[in-house]
Amino acid sequence: MRRVSVITGGAGGMGLATARIIGRDHTLVLCDVRRDRLEAADAALKDLGLTATAVHCDVTDRQSVAALFETAAGLGPIASVIHTAGVSPSMGDAEYVMRTNALGTLNVNEVFYGLAGEGAAIVNVASMASHMLPEEIIPTTQFPLALTDVTAFMEGMTASCGIAPDEARPGLAYAVSKSFVRWYSSSQAERFNVRRLRIVSVSPGSVDTEMGKLEEQAGAGAMVADFAVPRWGTAEEMAELFAFCASDRAGYLTGTDILNDGGVIASMKERTRIAAEIS
Repeated sequence: MRRVSVITGGAGGMGLATARIIGRDHTLVLCDVRRDRLEAADAALKDLGLTATAVHCDVTDRQSVAALFETAAGLGPIASVIHTAGVSPSMGDAEYVMRTNALGTLNVNEVFYGLAGEGAAIVNVASMASHMLPEEIIPTTQFPLALTDVTAFMEGMTASCGIAPDEARPGLAYAVSKSFVRWYSSSQAERFNVRRLRIVSVSPGSVDTEMGKLEEQAGAGAMVADFAVPRWGTAEEMAELFAFCASDRAGYLTGTDILNDGGVIASMKERTRIAAEIS
């Protein structure tokens, strides 16, 4: 029996690209909140000779996520989860962005933790944006509430974005929510390891996908041409990294974030240092 890999946001650019790689030697379970895109992704994989079980799932709903994993477990032992489901600042208000990215990550990971067997791994997609926030505005005191009081966690996380003007709050919510993804993927590594599970996050830079292009004229997307690698990353480049992190070849990798941003953050830090020296 082949092992199973679950890909959330499996109809999106990075999710589908990852499915093309992992589907070569795993049973695939794709989930997405949009049925039309999910059907199209399933058809695209079939054209490549890959078979996937498509599951409509809303990651912000814990019961929906539990049903997803029950389906996956019924197909075989769960080897990995690639959690790409998420939304960008242009796709909704601050509460929607926070709920999808932060609460969605919590739900997927906690259900995975309770169900997956020894040796399984989960890869969470964070973002370069989380590396840009000044530490003093990251609501780190709210993060642990995710494990004890979800309502208070969400209220505190959303309220933390109130420091920004209305038009900037979705962007701040995005960066804060992805900061939580990084924190969770690091802080829970020891707990996961007790069950012999691995947990990793990857922070992509600006990626040439439908969602990524929504930010082309704003935020991180506007920086692409001005930094170390003056181009967008590709979904395939991200997928190769996700697949490696989830594989047995990365068996020593856990509790960390991998920044895959074409050198944007490195360039920003070095330019800031040089500017400070000049001034």
